[in-house]
Amino acid sequence: MTARPFHAVFAAALCAASLLAAPAAQASQDWPRQPIQFIVPFPPGGPTDLMARLIAEPLGKKLGTTVVVENRAGASGNIGSAQVARAKPDGYTLLLAASGNMSVNQVLFSNLPYDPIKDFAPIIQISRFPLVLEVKADTPVDSVQAYIEHARAHPGKVTFGSAGNGSPQHLGGELFKSVTGAPIDHVPYKGAGPALNDLIGGHIFSMFDILGSSMQHIQNGSLKPLAVTTARRSAQLPDVPTMQEAGIADFDYYAWHGIVTTAGTPESIVQRYNAALNEIFQDPEFARRWQAIGSDVVGGPPGQFADLVASEAERLGGLVRSLGVKLD
Repeated sequence: MTARPFHAVFAAALCAASLLAAPAAQASQDWPRQPIQFIVPFPPGGPTDLMARLIAEPLGKKLGTTVVVENRAGASGNIGSAQVARAKPDGYTLLLAASGNMSVNQVLFSNLPYDPIKDFAPIIQISRFPLVLEVKADTPVDSVQAYIEHARAHPGKVTFGSAGNGSPQHLGGELFKSVTGAPIDHVPYKGAGPALNDLIGGHIFSMFDILGSSMQHIQNGSLKPLAVTTARRSAQLPDVPTMQEAGIADFDYYAWHGIVTTAGTPESIVQRYNAALNEIFQDPEFARRWQAIGSDVVGGPPGQFADLVASEAERLGGLVRSLGVKLD
């Protein structure tokens, strides 16, 4: 048998490879061809649900399709997250990701039904919510240092409420406690609303709350803000100092959210999402509406968000482990 020339064999192999790659390339080029499912793994009406609904309409217009927001709440975000982790990696299923379901739940739950690093393809960070250390308006404490001194002078009396074990409010307070040594005691609630009601009613002393949910109570004079937890001041509370300005060195803590899709989704689709969302965030009117809910406008490339997820999984996961908190 006569050997075929090398260039003929190579050409045949190249042609075969091109035929195999063509359907995948064509699928990415024609995408999207159907509505997109945007899973919010938390109940309707909260800040995560509001963010998804603010994004859905302009994102659908950018991509030429409809983005349908669906709430799949339960198990601190695990049910909806697992649904997206198991979805077909075709870009038609998105997940509203948060520090809880992406960084904290892996420690809180012994048998997490998904891997927050391996099962998702990060697309973009969409929010950075400052937390605010706040007390009831008539509390005779007017600064962070006075708050610490009051706690030391009244051991066992200074409490801080949260939306539950492992919530951003809980971890913000525990981080403050570990950095300052202030003897403050955690009181978990089933949601931020009940905690805020008890704070306003004088049943707990303080709260490290997400600014968006406390803003109306600060504006109407029910609560007094002492400091925000981010390294920069909040545009919503420009006269309130940061923790660093209040003398707590290197303190920078915030609740964050982002958007991910199922791992294995073609990179071209991930990049289309990222480009569309960055364009949306650059629109002044959208940015105004976004900041009105208490968040900074973020954006950036997928790799930047991937780095945040990985670093926060280590930082917040380590904090939760040190507390010994478990939810199952």
